[in-house]
Amino acid sequence: MTHAASQSALAETTAAAVDNEAIIRELYRVAEVKDYAGFAAMFGKDGIFIDEGSGYAYRGEKELARSAEIYATAMPDMHRELYDVYVAGDRVVVELSLNGTSLGPLEIPNVGFVPPTGKKVSAPCCDVFHLEAGKVVSFHCYHELR
Repeated sequence: MTHAASQSALAETTAAAVDNEAIIRELYRVAEVKDYAGFAAMFGKDGIFIDEGSGYAYRGEKELARSAEIYATAMPDMHRELYDVYVAGDRVVVELSLNGTSLGPLEIPNVGFVPPTGKKVSAPCCDVFHLEAGKVVSFHCYHELR
């Protein structure tokens, strides 16, 4: 491979990484403004969101939209503070915290509801995304609720 071809390949890889990071940042943004349909639309046809804390997997447009709504109901003032974003091709890993006030019930599918406490919540998270053609194929959320 020539130097010019190598530089061109590097530029394409860098552009794809930037695009994947921008896609994930937009996913967080639409969740924060409570655009549940917009959140679900960012997933591919067979996209999946796995809440590793509960072990529940959200699939399909309605469930994916509902996943964002569940957290907004539990913490209406929820803000996702992104610390670091790592991109490796079609994989994006984000270190963040979920911050808000427990004002509504937190639904845990297949388990039940955690009643609101009225307390501030700061939950450290690590989110791992796999993207294909600009859509989220899988989203694994690893979190610790405090």
